[in-house]
Amino acid sequence: MANPGYGKRSAPDQHPRTAHDFADLPPREAAIAAYVDRLPDGADISVKTLAKTLPYGQCALRTALNRLQQAGHLRRGRERLESDTGSTRWITRSWFSRTARNDDWWAAFTRGDVPQEAPDRPPTRSRAHILLAALGRETPPLSLSAADCAALAPLVAEWFARGAAEDVVRHALTSGLPTPVHHPAALLRRRLTDKLPPELPRPQAPRRILECAECGVPGRPEALPGGVCGGCRDAHAPARPTALLPAPEIHARVDEIRAAMSRRREESMRT
Repeated sequence: MANPGYGKRSAPDQHPRTAHDFADLPPREAAIAAYVDRLPDGADISVKTLAKTLPYGQCALRTALNRLQQAGHLRRGRERLESDTGSTRWITRSWFSRTARNDDWWAAFTRGDVPQEAPDRPPTRSRAHILLAALGRETPPLSLSAADCAALAPLVAEWFARGAAEDVVRHALTSGLPTPVHHPAALLRRRLTDKLPPELPRPQAPRRILECAECGVPGRPEALPGGVCGGCRDAHAPARPTALLPAPEIHARVDEIRAAMSRRREESMRT
């Protein structure tokens, strides 16, 4: 395990583990990814520590981890933590995702806004939908149909997005009800709209910062496609062929070189 607060961190919202994970990776990278995937959060996944356990050298492990980063399974960077006293410090992080993520997903992750993925998952009721469906059991005059719950759920979700707890939403919807309640769905829509709390202030600083896998320089996610900065990508790019000089210019330079060599021989003979 790494020092407290460091080491591996699992990315959120991953697909369930299957026997076909990392099937698109080369054998070595797939074996290393499977090993890292099964390590607990907080485990030391540095090159030196992995080399003590896996049958690969540090150079091979460094290359493999960089390829895992390019494939979307790994990102390195720093995360901003705030204490109860208001102080802020940055912690080095290594985020691992069994599910390969593209650059847009990692960019949203650095902002603390993880996009939810619907494919390959059975449909589930949202937290807002569950709260609305339970109102009828707790307060019979507010019984709703399934269609009413689906229509009102986005309004409740907005309350959650603005920091309201379930008890706060439930109290706003059930307190001081008229007698009788003729149209529960219309009443709840009006309350969810009129009593909507203000938006939370946006953070002044990014929550997370990614770093280049090669040189470690921090940068915006859009400047690190595949986890590598532009400078390192250019350094590994194949060199461009040098443009050839026109034939007359080549002959002229050869004549100049020959003339210079002749002068040196004459000077040497006189000496």
